Amino acid sequence: MRIALAQINSTDDPAANLDLVAEEVARAAGRGARLLVLPEATMCRFGVPLGPVAEPVDGPWAGELAALADAAGITVVAGAFSPGGGDRVRNTLLVRGAGVHADYDKIHLYDAFDFVESESVEPGTDPVVVDVDGVGVGFATCYDLRFPDLFTALADRGAQVVVVAASWGAGPGKVEQWELLARARALDCTSFVVACGQADPGELAGGSTAPLGVGHSRVVGPLGDVVAALGAERGHLVVDLDLERVARARAALPVLENRRSFRTPGTAEHA
Repeated sequence: MRIALAQINSTDDPAANLDLVAEEVARAAGRGARLLVLPEATMCRFGVPLGPVAEPVDGPWAGELAALADAAGITVVAGAFSPGGGDRVRNTLLVRGAGVHADYDKIHLYDAFDFVESESVEPGTDPVVVDVDGVGVGFATCYDLRFPDLFTALADRGAQVVVVAASWGAGPGKVEQWELLARARALDCTSFVVACGQADPGELAGGSTAPLGVGHSRVVGPLGDVVAALGAERGHLVVDLDLERVARARAALPVLENRRSFRTPGTAEHA
């Protein structure tokens, strides 16, 4: 499976960001990719009110994304925002094109490092795996990367590749954590991890404390090796994934089969 990652800086203008998406779709399709991964918050960057830009998953922005993907004949993953309950939105990955139509709402919200995503975002509840050209592809968003159980759940549902779309928060040690966690999660689920983040905005951040990206997108193999990686700046990757590596890794390192469950201390044990 040939995949592409586009490490971009999205703006606060959804229409302008669609133009960015169109460029990346054309680039990926021209290089023969079957799956293009764009970051979290591709529709609109963080650091601005999200309610006014949120649209239903069948709304105009998602429709334009699907049209671009279908015209190119590839599957595209892009971060967006859809209406949630009350005044909150959902942090949604749109997966569109080449016969695929799915949505993943971020489960773990970034209430950490002095940022409270749950104030404006409603969490999702369900892991999502889709079939892309016969390959099981699962999805995670940014802070989800810190939670191993999601990745093993995706593998249990048939994922051989897990896409992580992110707009990672900057700060001391944060790039190192991003790199380490991507490799750890690949080992947890013995799958490829395709981690695509927003590029480091540099001076464009304008002093914002919102998570606007640090770059360093990467593809990690099922035994934790880094297959390909970018630096902090905007860039692109095209990588051929050898899916037989997943089967070989799971045969050699059967962590999914060897898992054991533990009851929570203080709860009754059932027969």
